[in-house]
Amino acid sequence: MSLLVVNISDMKSSACAADILVTYSLGSCLGVTAYDPVARVGGLIHCLLPNAVGAREKSRRNPFTFVNTGVAMMVRKLIDRGAEKHRLVFKAAGGANMRNDTLFNTGARNFQELERLLGRNRVKLAAHDVGGTKPRTVFLYMDSGRVVVRSRGEESEL
Repeated sequence: MSLLVVNISDMKSSACAADILVTYSLGSCLGVTAYDPVARVGGLIHCLLPNAVGAREKSRRNPFTFVNTGVAMMVRKLIDRGAEKHRLVFKAAGGANMRNDTLFNTGARNFQELERLLGRNRVKLAAHDVGGTKPRTVFLYMDSGRVVVRSRGEESEL
């Protein structure tokens, strides 16, 4: 078993059944998984911000910072590894409002951007655990595509 850690503004993918992809400390950031159950190819991205509007150069250097550019890039990389776009199962977690205020609403905006992106591509989100004020850790098990969310010592499966 290999544990592949996805950092902030990062994405990892795998086609190895023994791998587990994990991203820690999702607050307002959004963790998105995509998994092709036939090809057994999957990816996990940890997006910091909703979109790259006004940050074109930054999105070129690292598209994974933004939901709109990062999720699209993750899908392209999964297809390059043998996944079929129509078979990908998407799940998401994070998007919290850790300070419980309305100053930036980054978490909600991250999730809205994901819904907009998936809707534009006629893709449905299979499951999500977003919002609230709790931090989350997300695991993607490559042997099955199972997604587990851990928060404050409790685990649940998406």
